[in-house]
Amino acid sequence: MRSPFFRRRRRDRDLDDEIAAHLAMAAADRVARGEKPEEAAAGARRELGNELLVREATRAQWGRGSLERFLQDLRYGLRLLRRSPGFAAVAVGTLALGIGANTAILSVVDAILLRPLPYRDAGSLVAILMHGTGPVTPGNFLDWGARSRSFESMGAADLWSANLTGGDNPEKVAALRMTPEIFPMLGVRPSLGRFFLAAEAVAGRDRVVVLGDGIWRRRFGSDPAILGRAIALNGEPYTVVGVMPPGFVFAPFWATQSEMWAPLDLAGRANNREGQSLRVFARLRDGVTLAAARQEIAAITASLEREFPGTNRDVRVVTLLERVVGNVRPALLVLLAAVGLVLLIACVNVANMLLARSSVRRREVALRAALGASRGRTLRQLLTESVVLACAGGALGAALGAWGLKALLAIAPPETPRLTDVRLDPRVLLATLALSLATGIVFGLAPAFHASRLALREALAEGGAAGAGREGGRLRRVFVAAEVALALVLLVGAGLMLRSFAALRRFDPGFDPRGVVTLEVSVAGTRQAAPGRRAVLYREILDRFAALPDVAAAGAINHVPLAGDIWGWPYAIEGRPPSRPGEAPRAIYRAVLPGYFATMRLPILRGRAVETADTDGAPGVVVINDHMARRRWPGAEAVGKRISLGDRTWLTVVGVVKDAVQGSWGGELDDEIYLSFLQTRQLMESTEPSSAYISYVVRVPAGRDPAGIVPALRTAVRSIDPTLPVSAVHTMEDIVAGANGRSRFQMLLLGVFAAAAALLAAVGIYGVMSYAVSRQAREIGLRMALGASARGVLWRVVRQGLSVALAGAAAGLVAALVLTRLMASVLYGVTTTDPATYAGVAALLVAIAVLASYVPARRAARIDPATALRSE
Repeated sequence: MRSPFFRRRRRDRDLDDEIAAHLAMAAADRVARGEKPEEAAAGARRELGNELLVREATRAQWGRGSLERFLQDLRYGLRLLRRSPGFAAVAVGTLALGIGANTAILSVVDAILLRPLPYRDAGSLVAILMHGTGPVTPGNFLDWGARSRSFESMGAADLWSANLTGGDNPEKVAALRMTPEIFPMLGVRPSLGRFFLAAEAVAGRDRVVVLGDGIWRRRFGSDPAILGRAIALNGEPYTVVGVMPPGFVFAPFWATQSEMWAPLDLAGRANNREGQSLRVFARLRDGVTLAAARQEIAAITASLEREFPGTNRDVRVVTLLERVVGNVRPALLVLLAAVGLVLLIACVNVANMLLARSSVRRREVALRAALGASRGRTLRQLLTESVVLACAGGALGAALGAWGLKALLAIAPPETPRLTDVRLDPRVLLATLALSLATGIVFGLAPAFHASRLALREALAEGGAAGAGREGGRLRRVFVAAEVALALVLLVGAGLMLRSFAALRRFDPGFDPRGVVTLEVSVAGTRQAAPGRRAVLYREILDRFAALPDVAAAGAINHVPLAGDIWGWPYAIEGRPPSRPGEAPRAIYRAVLPGYFATMRLPILRGRAVETADTDGAPGVVVINDHMARRRWPGAEAVGKRISLGDRTWLTVVGVVKDAVQGSWGGELDDEIYLSFLQTRQLMESTEPSSAYISYVVRVPAGRDPAGIVPALRTAVRSIDPTLPVSAVHTMEDIVAGANGRSRFQMLLLGVFAAAAALLAAVGIYGVMSYAVSRQAREIGLRMALGASARGVLWRVVRQGLSVALAGAAAGLVAALVLTRLMASVLYGVTTTDPATYAGVAALLVAIAVLASYVPARRAARIDPATALRSE
């Protein structure tokens, strides 16, 4: 512990610093008004009185401590910034740009990746998946639940298409059937009523339903008396037992539009190990780790695989949050890194501005030292000024971030998970404040250290200005080179995304989406639902559509490409050895009505399309895609060959169609088969009853708006049966745009950030070269007086800026080669080392550097030698 003597000495030493600071501030104000340093110092002493009076006055204020000193530095810093409004505006604006971008993106990352899911103890919720991403069979789900001990509870959900009828506006509602364990597992409570009970998950007692808040308000007017009321779903009466709270979504990665939930009865499918339709969720027991649960599931599935070969391979257990955000995590991290680079460039730019400003203030800093201020005191004052700038930039950046966040949400792809959770919350604002303070300290350190160690004799010498600042000039050039390097990394990333998006735009989907509108018609719960009636109805609607005057072609399919489910089915090829269990090839299957291929302009390459004669009474036919034909019958003709779906009726391949995108834009091709919708009942009724809904595709003549035909299509359906709900109305162009919306969103943001980085780098180069020209005016005038040409002076200045840019570009190319590897998972059709992108970006930055250097170089070339020599 220090003695009173040492504490007193320390206090007196700090007090002497305060006295010197008072005098230095007063003298600096006088110097700023044009007084000579000696006169300014004498005037400051007269203004403040003799040193003893200043000491006593300051000693009386000593009890206020460091807060008073900070406020004193703050007031002085604000005065200086008011005297330099242009400098302050540019610095604050530059920082606000970087901080605002970070605030907006950090809000998105926080809401989607970091914030827990809105369920009780969400970290212990997991999803159990077949083949890493897929659904599970009922038999496997029941066995896993019975044999596992790592889970407190386990539940499953299945898609359910419910037609809500009984009013003037029939509606198809997205819904789920779930086992009773799921709602308690989530720890949520209904806003009204209750959840369904375990006793209600059996046939005959499962006619109860829980409504979502949205449909309760939209269809039932927020009526609290809805509890106990019967509503008609698929023609059956269901009793409403509960209403969920606003904002409830489950599951957050699948069927997110669901607005109703009913019990799931699995008794009739307990032994089914082929139909993978269930999504399985579980909660870990207290004290059980994810690794332990994975180990147990691996043991259980290995045992079941021995009992039922081919049914329990590649089963994975992942946290629910990881399953929700796993697909968007790489893209969000890339965007977060991009805005981090923008902020770093902004900080370097402001540091460069402060460094140039510190050279202008050399006499002021030297005067402080001459009056006795310690280096630490001067350093603290200069850092306070940079923190003031940063805080102002942070405040403006928070406002820009709030505005930018609204813009982001407006253009973000709607399928982005947890998008409704994104908001500017207090935690992000606190992070913005911390970021502002940190940037103020970080970008202010180098200029402050540089300014606080200036030589007194050189700074106060009358002629010292011309030759001073060489070390500061070198540091400024280093800063600019760093800006160029960072900007190049960001521009390379944006260039790769641009080329990736261009490759996606060039991607051939196989069909022509222009001029096509789609809509879905469901017969569930109507008098048209009888299997014998469906085929007649679907053909009748198709004929009505085709007869409309503004329709060029019409067809139908069970699931529209890029917008419907992806169903797979194992198949066997005639004449080939049977596959072992679980190893049979699988194909995506679609069921179509005649006219589908012509409407979508999906060309038949060989053979024929599905025709009107391909009904239940005719031999089974199938059309396959070219990928399957080349893969399964290489070097042979596939037309005429036969395949079997699940050991059922043999189907003859009657046509080969061009490969078409189905699940994801730009995804890998799969084997694909097209069945006749008029034959699906005969072929699949044992596992997949005749579909209760169908999607129509309608093409309008060239130049017409496909959305304009929708009212006529609705009228045509209602003219046949007014109880049929029409839903999922979209144009194919909108569906295609949505399929690559995420890539477009990423490209747009990276492009904006890269443009900001390039602009900041150009400003940095321009600022350094302008300052260099102003400091070298006498030298340039002397060179020109000795015979140097204007062109030579111009080239000399441009070469200086170009050398800095080239050094930064070289460093940036190396950094980009390393950092862009993180983007590999979000690129399509381009590698992270694409030479054209790197060369183009480097050339762009060099051109920017030349342009930014040319303006001050041209000014230097016009310097009048006599004027320049006289000014010094």
